[in-house]
Amino acid sequence: MIIDGLNVPIVLAPMAGGPSTPELTVAVTDAGGFGLLAAGYLSAADTAARITTTRLATAAPFGVNLFVPGPATPPAVFADYLAELARDHKVGAAKYDTDDWDAKLDLLVAEPVAVVSFTFGCPSAAEIDRLHAVGSEIWVTVTSPGEAHIALERGADVLIAQGAEAGGHRATFVDRVEDDATDPLGLLALLQLVTAMTDRPVVATGGISTGAGIAAALAAGAAAVQLGTVFLRCPEAGTNATHRAALGAATPTMLTRAFTGRRARGLRNQFMIEHSATAPAAYPEIHYATAPLRAEARTTGNHDDVNMWAGQTHTLTTELPAGELVGKLAADTKAALKAALSRRIQDC
Repeated sequence: MIIDGLNVPIVLAPMAGGPSTPELTVAVTDAGGFGLLAAGYLSAADTAARITTTRLATAAPFGVNLFVPGPATPPAVFADYLAELARDHKVGAAKYDTDDWDAKLDLLVAEPVAVVSFTFGCPSAAEIDRLHAVGSEIWVTVTSPGEAHIALERGADVLIAQGAEAGGHRATFVDRVEDDATDPLGLLALLQLVTAMTDRPVVATGGISTGAGIAAALAAGAAAVQLGTVFLRCPEAGTNATHRAALGAATPTMLTRAFTGRRARGLRNQFMIEHSATAPAAYPEIHYATAPLRAEARTTGNHDDVNMWAGQTHTLTTELPAGELVGKLAADTKAALKAALSRRIQDC
């Protein structure tokens, strides 16, 4: 398994939409961790170009993350919401697509990478078999024991357990407004539940930004951790300037569908406060409809009309180069584990 050969049990989260770059992937990988390239929102051709760039920059193995497409949403579900947004914002056309799913699968069969990870669902057993046949490991992101069971049945090699603390989109297989009344599982609870189900490796992700956090996840049974938010301010990340500048402030985060039609955690702003209550589950249709207003907000530095995805520990981010950050996190993890082991457990 790839995880077994890592010098540092840190996996770079695939942060689609800008932050994920070949340079960031290479920096984390060459520092002893494992880099995942985000292919979400990219065409198969653009994905291929990023794979080539990464291969030219490092001989180490790396992975690619794909979004599993869901069904189209009937326009009647989101028509009123788009009319609400259009009263004060420039709204684009809502559209459905599969994020070039079939072409990307074909690409990764023709040009295999060490790991193919999946978000928003689990590929079919037949699709997993195709990727296994060319030597790729399959990692599936799950948010519940039920999703973990599906992924294991279909042949996933590694589960990525995403706690509610995580920044960006929730990786739930099915996103439904009616499920919001159920508290999403935090990482520690999810990690314990999932590791009790299987002997296959589980990667922990969500709200981890320090060596102490990594140590806690490893002690709870994780084989490695996947970190995203902590890398957003690194110089190698493609994080836009508006987002980058906002990360250091003590702004609370919240879950919202307002920007994309799929539940995601980001820095709370006025758009989220005004529209989260009425936003339906309609991804990727709303994602495309809000693209113009988000692009304008990024250009003008308007924090209130742009999605700034971030996990709950975003205030702990730094501007260190990614390789240095991996080294610091590794050293801090060792220190935290040593400190924990030095504490004597009292007899009952």
